[in-house]
Amino acid sequence: MLSGCQYLKLSPKKPADSHPEIQREFRAAWVATVANINWPSEPGIPVEQQKEEAIKLLDLLQSTNFNAVIFQVRPQSDALYESELEPWSYYLTGQQGVPPTPYYDPLSFWIEEAHKRGLELHVWLNPYRAHHVRGGSVSEHSVVSTKEELVVGLKSGYWWFDPSLQETQDHSHAVVMDIVKRYDIDGVHFDDYFYPYPSYNFGEDFPDDESWDAYVKSGGKLSRSDWRRKAVDTFIQRVYRSIKKEKPYVKFGLSPFGVWRPGSPPSIAGMDQYEVLYADAKKWLKKGWIDYFSPQLYWPINQVPQSFPVLLGWWEEQNFTDRHIWPGMSISRYEGEQQVDEVINQIMITRGMLPEAPGTIHWSMTGLVENDSLRQALLEKPYKREALIPSMNWINHRPLKAPDISFTREKGGLSFALEEDINRVSKWVVYARYDNTWQTIIIPKTRDSAVIPYYRINHAPASSPLRQGRVSLLKELHITYIDRLGFESSAFIQNFEHLDQLESPAESKSLKGFYNSLFNLK
Repeated sequence: MLSGCQYLKLSPKKPADSHPEIQREFRAAWVATVANINWPSEPGIPVEQQKEEAIKLLDLLQSTNFNAVIFQVRPQSDALYESELEPWSYYLTGQQGVPPTPYYDPLSFWIEEAHKRGLELHVWLNPYRAHHVRGGSVSEHSVVSTKEELVVGLKSGYWWFDPSLQETQDHSHAVVMDIVKRYDIDGVHFDDYFYPYPSYNFGEDFPDDESWDAYVKSGGKLSRSDWRRKAVDTFIQRVYRSIKKEKPYVKFGLSPFGVWRPGSPPSIAGMDQYEVLYADAKKWLKKGWIDYFSPQLYWPINQVPQSFPVLLGWWEEQNFTDRHIWPGMSISRYEGEQQVDEVINQIMITRGMLPEAPGTIHWSMTGLVENDSLRQALLEKPYKREALIPSMNWINHRPLKAPDISFTREKGGLSFALEEDINRVSKWVVYARYDNTWQTIIIPKTRDSAVIPYYRINHAPASSPLRQGRVSLLKELHITYIDRLGFESSAFIQNFEHLDQLESPAESKSLKGFYNSLFNLK
């Protein structure tokens, strides 16, 4: 009845706008490796168990229609990847400087598995933390030992790079660019740890007297606070420019503390990151030294001194370069129905306040893993349908032509192959019209082919027991690709009205009638 494996070379028609538009939204979660918060579950567990745990997390994100993962690869100036600049992480093998056995590269593994599932992978690095109190003992491989001239000890047991030193900036910059150059990542991500929180030094000032005195003796005129902020400003700007020069499509994201300064806006109170962490996050956003900005708005909607929507609105007012603002939200702060309600409401507020390019990052994977009701609510409500990540409109890009498509006609449906430069592609999108209804399919960039069924069964609602459903036939196909900047190409368009008729002249029924009869649908 249907001829098998007939090769068809179809030419694209003039692009049209008749297919539906896919929702754009950044949906990500942080996966923390520091102190083994999210992965791996313990230092030194077997490699196969590490991989199984990683797959479980990525499968969860895919099944809940997330489209990105923020994976921590440098928790304490160490590496969860092969590096000549810093030692293998204690959190991975239980011994800093010791590679996994049998050998594998965790970052390569995470990238490959994330991309298979249509997830972007952003590497998350701490630029200045040299040793964590839960990072094992300071080994001979630690930067505390190998770069002792650049680090200072804090009274709580942490070690920290001195951000003011040029050698510190050079080293952290080299670490970032080493990853950007060697790995197929989609983004680089920094969190809120610049100068350390005061509690890390038991409330005393950061111990940088030596570098400060050298600055003053050299004729420096800035105040100590301005001098510290300038060091961080210079580093942030340098990292952004270097990433864009090397790979413009790699996003640079920052997730600072949610409050810039108390009184900004007037109803807001809390820690002064400008004067305590020496992070002028407002400046970085206003200058456009980032691609996306994710202030950690870990407070509920109705907490007046740190209200989620009030802070989100204020940060958006500082967004003079129209970068993406995708706030970080805490999904583990609450329990039960309160957690579900707060998370859903914050997502919807973000969509309403930032309709052009909404998005959120969820802290952290633990809240998703441990709360079935939250995952179900996300999937049934705001994340019911897949979404594409918003494009980076401030980056120059070439116009995108329609993809070249070759079809093979098979018994189960149309098999098509996509012939494009895979390095340029982020996703494929198939818009299939069955009678008058469109179905949208997002295909990961790791796949270059797919099969589209000739028909789909539309089951009738349970309230109509006498009507089991009906069959809809494939009538039209639009295929586009999304490049790594997030832009969609023109559509390859093909009509398939001829599929409504059987190929054998001996058959008297239409293809639709045949399928309705086959499945006893009326």
